[in-house]
Amino acid sequence: MSAHPRLSLNQATIKHADLPTALAVTEKAGITSIGLWREPVAAVGLAAAAALVADSGLRVSSLCRGGFFTASDDAARRAALDDNRRAIEETAALAAAGAPGSAAVLVLVAGGLPAGDRDLPGARARVADAVAALVEDAAAAGVTLAIEPMHPIYAADRGVISTLGQALDVAEQFAGVGVVVDTFHVWWDPQLAEQVARAGRTGRIASYQVNDWITPLPPDALLARGMMGDGHIDLPAVTAMVEQAGYAGDVEVEIFNQEIWDADAGEIAERTATAFGAHVGL
Repeated sequence: MSAHPRLSLNQATIKHADLPTALAVTEKAGITSIGLWREPVAAVGLAAAAALVADSGLRVSSLCRGGFFTASDDAARRAALDDNRRAIEETAALAAAGAPGSAAVLVLVAGGLPAGDRDLPGARARVADAVAALVEDAAAAGVTLAIEPMHPIYAADRGVISTLGQALDVAEQFAGVGVVVDTFHVWWDPQLAEQVARAGRTGRIASYQVNDWITPLPPDALLARGMMGDGHIDLPAVTAMVEQAGYAGDVEVEIFNQEIWDADAGEIAERTATAFGAHVGL
């Protein structure tokens, strides 16, 4: 079985698979790239994870995630920055272990409002400050920091950067900082075409992630992503925007969905390859 050569299976889609299993089912499904998450990497240790990736022959499309640096107290902010510096080192090591074409991209999820804090502009300003504190470390490691805007329903608890335009407002302040275009988070944005084109003009698209928006929303809105073709997003239209903006890298499928998580990881990998070919527009 072979999948589209630009398809990458993000580990979040097969959340309950450990790293060896995730690598194995990805390869078996004919998928040649994987998006890694820090928790399964930490479960085996960075050196062992890099060796497993090297043995798999897969490309690495990104590491998720850094960020969560909106805390207002100094100690928590220092701890977050230290954790992000470790994530930068992990990203570099895993990309180096991957097959040719691997991308040293660290996905940044900004973080939400601190407890009791209602100052949304202040939290967004702290995101820019944190990126500024990390850019030299990332550049030294050859890592691209990729800011991921999140749908506004997550602004309070997960991501105060809500639009691609807001992500670009931060990224464009620095060399070597990009953005993530995730269809689940941006498909609704009336300025999406304009902002994707803007990102393309300055070479800022570091990652493209696909999935679908399903309704009715589940009780946990975090798990509202569906398999491509199961929801409401015009995926070929968004893909065309991203392609026209010059992005030519791997395209990750990242799905948070309890039913998918509960299914066999190998079956989901194969289903992902089929749905990608049928609905993404590449």
